Amino acid sequence: MTEMTEVSKEKLINDFKVVVADAEELLRATANVAGDKAADLRARIQSRLADAKVRLADAEAALVDKAKQVGRAADSYVQDNPWRSVGIAAGLGFIVGLLIGRR
Repeated sequence: MTEMTEVSKEKLINDFKVVVADAEELLRATANVAGDKAADLRARIQSRLADAKVRLADAEAALVDKAKQVGRAADSYVQDNPWRSVGIAAGLGFIVGLLIGRR
């Protein structure tokens, strides 16, 4: 199974937040609907939304932690190899300049 990229994880988290907000809005809109089945369904949905919010917060925290780890690793690399980092940055800048100049 392939790993999700950080961007796709972030998009998934944002999409999930929208779904949770929409579901909460739907619950508020149907709060005045009477009946045992409707009340039971609302209670189950609210319980599942609460669980989803917890899992969403955990996923978001994991994503932030991973981003921090990547940042620390990049900082460590630059600290250990300053001239190599300057050379890589200059090379990338040159390539980007060439690509922009072609347009």
